[in-house]
Amino acid sequence: MAAAWAQWEHVTKIDPDKPLHDEDSYVDIADTGTDAIIIGGTTNVTEARVQPILNALSSTEIPIFVEPTYRPSSSHTEALSGYLLPIVLNADDPLWITGAHHEWVRSSDLEWDYVHPEAYIVLNPASSVATYTQADCDLDVDDVVAYTTLAEQILGQQIVYLEYSGTLGDPAVVAAVRDALSSAQPFYGGGIHDYDSAYEMAKVADTVVVGDVLHDAGIEAVEATVRGTTDAKHES
Repeated sequence: MAAAWAQWEHVTKIDPDKPLHDEDSYVDIADTGTDAIIIGGTTNVTEARVQPILNALSSTEIPIFVEPTYRPSSSHTEALSGYLLPIVLNADDPLWITGAHHEWVRSSDLEWDYVHPEAYIVLNPASSVATYTQADCDLDVDDVVAYTTLAEQILGQQIVYLEYSGTLGDPAVVAAVRDALSSAQPFYGGGIHDYDSAYEMAKVADTVVVGDVLHDAGIEAVEATVRGTTDAKHES
């Protein structure tokens, strides 16, 4: 059976620690054309903050996953498709390599069919996620490709997520990661804020993830990134 994310070209990430733009609603996000929704962020991602968003999205049909920083629960609402657990390969804080995950396994009764790891490589040293995980972002393209190969060939990861969080990354690095992978799916996130930036990064990554643009500019801006992604993937 194909992985849930095999056909995802565009994903919208909701940060439960940030308000939506103006009069936008969570249901509006599902109508943008995005292929999936991920609920997650760096800080204050708690079950108490996530659950109301899941409740608001209960009538939507697109996949909804949570990237937890809290202990995942084995209870699932109808809206929740599962969990995506980040493993930050270049974190200097081992909490985000195996520490939190060990605690989740030890103390949670998870339904493992609903749990999928993601191999993260954090590449913007100015980002809050880099600070939070103490990520070593002083990496050249060969370093990033080596982490990519490690993720796929040694750790058996099915998702490799390049996280530039807050800034647009280097398309050449993203393309090098895509070319280094044989079966894992490259995700890209960071700095996608309009049609052009989505188009550019969708050319070099299988899946692009937008986040800040939802909270900063709103639904119409997200729709523009969906169009840019679709055009990049399907132009003749």
